[in-house]
Amino acid sequence: MTEIDAKTDALVPAWLTLPDIAEMLDVEVTRVRQLVKEGQLIAVRRGENRALHVPAAFIDGNKVVKGLSGTLTLLRDDGFTDEEMLEWLFTPDESLPGTPAQALSENRGTEVKRRAQALAV
Repeated sequence: MTEIDAKTDALVPAWLTLPDIAEMLDVEVTRVRQLVKEGQLIAVRRGENRALHVPAAFIDGNKVVKGLSGTLTLLRDDGFTDEEMLEWLFTPDESLPGTPAQALSENRGTEVKRRAQALAV
């Protein structure tokens, strides 16, 4: 759980609190905290009360976006910090097109993972 700078914060179009996500996924907040702890979601402290927030793009209806967990694992294995992962996921990539987070939500995870793997080279 990271503090992020204003530049990274501005890249993410919308944020959700952990209780919001718990309600969407129909689970307890402790389960959402576990997903963060396991690295399946990225949560950062933001706002006046420094509450934990997760990018809204990581949630698709009542589930975590398909391919997100694997992509986060690849980036983490490449030495990315949470902030760097957010920056990469929400920075437009002309070759996708759009952002990697957008491509994941459009079920184009294979393309995103290929680009994430290329970062390690």
